Amino acid sequence: MTNSVNYSEKPTMRTQSAMSTQTPMRTQTEDRRIVRSKKALRAALISLMESKGFEAITVNDLCSAADLNRGTFYNHFSDKENLLVFLEDEVMNTVARIHSEMSLLSVKDVMAYCVSKKPLPFLVSLFDYFREEGDFLHAVLGPGGDPRFGSRLRDSVCTNLIQGVLHEKYRNDPDPFVGYYISFYASAYLGVITHWIDTGMKEDSETMALIAMRLLFIKPGEPIRL
Repeated sequence: MTNSVNYSEKPTMRTQSAMSTQTPMRTQTEDRRIVRSKKALRAALISLMESKGFEAITVNDLCSAADLNRGTFYNHFSDKENLLVFLEDEVMNTVARIHSEMSLLSVKDVMAYCVSKKPLPFLVSLFDYFREEGDFLHAVLGPGGDPRFGSRLRDSVCTNLIQGVLHEKYRNDPDPFVGYYISFYASAYLGVITHWIDTGMKEDSETMALIAMRLLFIKPGEPIRL
């Protein structure tokens, strides 16, 4: 007589254990695939922005360059703009976390670093991160990239940096000259970052941090030397 199988029975402890170990493994595999797909799309976007410009890129171009099918692309992003904004947001979120270190420094702290000719630690971290993202920043800040991103970087990083080293009595001063002062130096600092990236990031992060502070405090008539 053939034994009948009761499919309504609950899984045994051994079966439950197997199920509990399989699910995380499957999830980890899926997570790795997602990471690989996004890395491939990032590399594809950078290459295509450099070669033909963002406006001329299609989703098919991205999928072909990343060796992915359109279904995989649309599993993660609604269109090429969504992909670009995702990558830009990643950069800005990391920059914001690094820049939060600036709030821990007083003007006296900043001046102490300048007098001792030591680089501000948060600026070193900032240029370290810019180096890591150099390929993306070169593409997105270039002629084939996103013209809005430069302004976003300037407002988030450069403007906050200038405001951070201002004397407290000027930080909320409504005087128009203060606003122009901040705007002038913020735009100049974006130019420094862009020039460094465009010229191949030859200077190390410590040197760039020193350059950034030297440019801010150099006086008329002083030698143009670090």
